[in-house]
Amino acid sequence: MQTSREWSGYASQGDVNKTVGYWADDAIIMSAGQPVLEGKENIRKMVEESFKMPGFQIKWQPLKVEVAESGDMAYLIENSQVIYQDSTGKSVTENNKAVSIWKKQGDGSLKNVVDISTPLSAQ
Repeated sequence: MQTSREWSGYASQGDVNKTVGYWADDAIIMSAGQPVLEGKENIRKMVEESFKMPGFQIKWQPLKVEVAESGDMAYLIENSQVIYQDSTGKSVTENNKAVSIWKKQGDGSLKNVVDISTPLSAQ
């Protein structure tokens, strides 16, 4: 859970390299209403474009974690919030529920391999 909090901190600061560094090379992101993103390079492009959007902010908070007894995989349940400006310049706040799946890599680190997010509401 601490790793997720650290990751959120880097994302909320707009640090592209540190934010992208938490995903595995073959990671997949699935967000409601968006195309599935596969692979770190596609994810990097999405992160870079998001951070360039006027008024863009993102943060999340882990609520629950389950780690496999072997320590090779884990999943987190999280709440997240994304703020951005729509085409008219109006600020939009999107509250989300998310599941992230983490897998141990060859170097022993855990990286996010699947990230699924769905909006709860928009204001």
